[in-house]
Amino acid sequence: MKNAPVFSTLLILATAIAPSRADDLEFEDPDPKIYQLSARASELDPRAKSHPEINFVFENENGKPADLENASVDTSVKPRGKLVIWLMSHNGELFKRLNSYGLHAIQPHYANKWFSIICQDKPVGPHCRGNVRLEAATGEDFSDEVSIPGPDGMMERSYQFVKWLATENPEGKWDYFLSDDGKGLRWEDIIVSGSSHGSTTATRFSKHVKVSRVVALCGPRDNYQTWQSLPSATPSNRIFGFSHVLDGGWKADHYCRSWEMLGLHEHGRIVNVDETEAPYENTRRLITDFDVKGNEKTAHSSVSPGKNSAKDADGNFLHEDVWRYLYTHPVEETGEAVPQDDDCLKDQVQ
Repeated sequence: MKNAPVFSTLLILATAIAPSRADDLEFEDPDPKIYQLSARASELDPRAKSHPEINFVFENENGKPADLENASVDTSVKPRGKLVIWLMSHNGELFKRLNSYGLHAIQPHYANKWFSIICQDKPVGPHCRGNVRLEAATGEDFSDEVSIPGPDGMMERSYQFVKWLATENPEGKWDYFLSDDGKGLRWEDIIVSGSSHGSTTATRFSKHVKVSRVVALCGPRDNYQTWQSLPSATPSNRIFGFSHVLDGGWKADHYCRSWEMLGLHEHGRIVNVDETEAPYENTRRLITDFDVKGNEKTAHSSVSPGKNSAKDADGNFLHEDVWRYLYTHPVEETGEAVPQDDDCLKDQVQ
């Protein structure tokens, strides 16, 4: 195992794409509507390969496609010039909301099934999972535990998908997110997001590449790792977290630990969204305590739009303002810094 991740932050910053031209982005669709598109990663890029050793395959045991990638955009809504890359299974309810905010959204197929297979040593190395996450995201050699080449990493898979979308759905103006040289994505205009395992990889990736924003739902975790306190290409004011207080990761101080190591306490106190209205004191750390009947698993998934989310008597989601805040609140508007919480256990060891 390599002792620490290799950083190319200076190189990435030096080659960063120019500031957003979002004000110049407009849809010119004669029939404005929501476009929902999908494609198989293995068909978009002939270099793509499966890695069954970490359950990264193109077909499941029933022969059905496992590498389907999903995208959506609403051309009836003024675009913000931001693309959300969602690092978990496709969530139609979430994508519907992202599109209503004027955001493009994609869900790429990338190596996210390794979690219970590798880095199982006890104690686990302090950079083991962080290195694997970075390799899965970038396709670069950061870990001795896996071998994930560029075409199979999240960055390249997302690029190939957006390049296909630009041709397949010109009404959606997906080409806006391609770099000026056409060889990659404009990462300064990209929001990386996920829930649980996906939120942790999204946050780890943001340490390496400067992105527009990170939205971490029920995460990030990796409580035995130390990458959260490493130097970051993405400023801490661009990272937003949301958790339920009965989530096992919250009760065990995994999330509060990561949030503080990431420096989120420098942008406001922890705010309960059920007691405070938007914009939640401009904080980056949001929690909820709505009734989940004491079910820890329900609590874990409740902060993403879905069947376990908080709803009123008519079935309407109660956290609509929260999700809009997480994905669209101006990153330059932050709360006042507060001290770290002595009750949050930072020194966690196996």
